[in-house]
Amino acid sequence: MADYYEVLGVSRGASEAEIKKAYRKMSRKYHPDIAGPEFEDKFKEVNSAYEVLSDPEKKRMYDAGVDPNDPAASAGGSGFDMGDIFGQFFGSGFGGASQGPIPRTQPGRDALADVSIDLKTAVFGGTAHARISTFGLCQTCGGSGAEHGEQPVTCPVCQGRGFVQKVARTLLGQMMTTAPCERCEGHGSIIEHPCPECQGHGRVRVRRDVGVTIPAGIGDGARLRLGSQGEVGEGGGAAGDLYIDVSIKPDELYTRDGDDLHCWINIPMTWAVLGHEAQLETFDGPQQVEVPAGCQPGDVVDLKGLGVTRMGTQERGDILVHVLVSIPTKLSEQEDELIRRFADSHDSGRQELAQSSKPLVSGGRKGLFGKLKGMFS
Repeated sequence: MADYYEVLGVSRGASEAEIKKAYRKMSRKYHPDIAGPEFEDKFKEVNSAYEVLSDPEKKRMYDAGVDPNDPAASAGGSGFDMGDIFGQFFGSGFGGASQGPIPRTQPGRDALADVSIDLKTAVFGGTAHARISTFGLCQTCGGSGAEHGEQPVTCPVCQGRGFVQKVARTLLGQMMTTAPCERCEGHGSIIEHPCPECQGHGRVRVRRDVGVTIPAGIGDGARLRLGSQGEVGEGGGAAGDLYIDVSIKPDELYTRDGDDLHCWINIPMTWAVLGHEAQLETFDGPQQVEVPAGCQPGDVVDLKGLGVTRMGTQERGDILVHVLVSIPTKLSEQEDELIRRFADSHDSGRQELAQSSKPLVSGGRKGLFGKLKGMFS
């Protein structure tokens, strides 16, 4: 029995969210459109593992030692199907699954692509474009696979059954077996004049741009589903779905935290002391940031309702402006004199306190120049 936990790379005690996250990672890693057609079997194995571990009932059976994906499981774990045994001895009409031609039209597989958006698109939503390479409907034959609209004709070998019976010699004697007809590949019919564009498959490999609607508030790493935008099936069968993995590019000014945006502004020391208005570029246009008098390094000014849209609502988070105070490193003689006069007036009598273990000001709040001294030291 396959170890589905090992296939997805999770422990047996993994939560539903951990299993889902691991599946998304592995399905992207081994998807044939990304990793290459040689990984198709591995991709199917990953899907089989997730099909079992994501279903509570199937997972319970698997943990009990029964693989729900094993046909023998329905026979109580006996390891063989009596219908198959009788079918081998007495022909395909006795027991087992019914035999018949394989339909030419098959549903297509899902496809996977990714897009990268800027932070503004994540805030307000918008449209992105994904470039994908997959199977599309053959425009020459319209998906029929036949040239000039011809209809398939009955296979002369299997007479339309799609399979042929053969007598095989075994240790138990002669046994009747069935196998897909090689002439028609199990379809029961043949296309005498295949379409030269798709060689009778009804589909061709194409590259196309797909418009992707990005919902406002989307998170980095989110996956979107576009129904019927994936791979067209054999014989022009219904297309699978297209899954889009969304990544958000770093922004030069803002850092995202949930629905809030954080940024940092550097202001002169005088603005922090006296208060000032600073202009900030936001996704809603220029906004005024009110820096209060006595603002301290690291203080935060909150701009309400200018952050990221909350998914599924009209509400938005905030912009949190972190204030950095720029301390001058060089002063003119006049500036030095003014600062010294200010220090004599503002910090008078604090030298002894600065040398003690007590705080500079009762309550623990440092004076402006006491804080500057601490920063320089």
